[in-house]
Amino acid sequence: MTHHETCKTDIPKMLEISDVVQEGKGQKSFFFRHSIDCKPGQFMMVWIPEIDEKPMAVSYWSKKEFAFTSQAIGRWTNALDKFKKGDKLGIRGPYGNSFSIKNNACVVAGGVGFSSVSTLIDVLKNPLIICGARTKEHLIYLKRYKNKNLIITTDDGSYGRKGFATDMLEAVLNQNKKIKAVYTCGPEIMMIKAFEICPRYKVELEASLERYMACGFGICGKCMINDRICCIDGPIFNSKQLSQMSEFGKFARLKSGRKVTIKEYHERH
Repeated sequence: MTHHETCKTDIPKMLEISDVVQEGKGQKSFFFRHSIDCKPGQFMMVWIPEIDEKPMAVSYWSKKEFAFTSQAIGRWTNALDKFKKGDKLGIRGPYGNSFSIKNNACVVAGGVGFSSVSTLIDVLKNPLIICGARTKEHLIYLKRYKNKNLIITTDDGSYGRKGFATDMLEAVLNQNKKIKAVYTCGPEIMMIKAFEICPRYKVELEASLERYMACGFGICGKCMINDRICCIDGPIFNSKQLSQMSEFGKFARLKSGRKVTIKEYHERH
């Protein structure tokens, strides 16, 4: 079955928000009582009429409902932040590939990147979770995963252990030889570090990458990473694929399609 055959519709369906949950500072989850056929790591295209459309990872999923989690930082996410229960958003998808499911896994999440690996955590068998954020107030899903094997790091030491999630990953891999797979999503600087650490311990990595996705099904080309189209070849890439992407951690494309450094991309995106 091709990517295009798995897509249910490429026209946004206006769905009513069934609930809005405050997760962390400027971070909210938007729930919809609607059934979608979704695998861990896939994303939706979310349309705010007269504003724009953006990709959002499916962060909660059950047979009868789904949600995505957003952080208010730019024009689109700040517009979304004002939406309440009962309002409607245009939803299409899901799109993209999904994570493989392996035992003896470690999941490394940074900031709102936690939302891209949360439905994976829900299906993995007792994974070790390392979650990093700048400060305590930027942490999400603490109650959701309080009964899981969860290690928290904060840059400023305001909660959990002081330091970076990748430092903790290295310490864990050094001590725990049973871990066979690492999954990650977060700032690209964090994912690059995880990508550099894993081969030293002969551990396979899968990373969920973020690029400017305008269509979701491989037409516009704005989410290219080298010769890969992030929205259909990804957003999940494994160690071997990442090793062939010279742009990983270095370059991305703006809305115009212009290639810029990752730093400039995040400042302007």
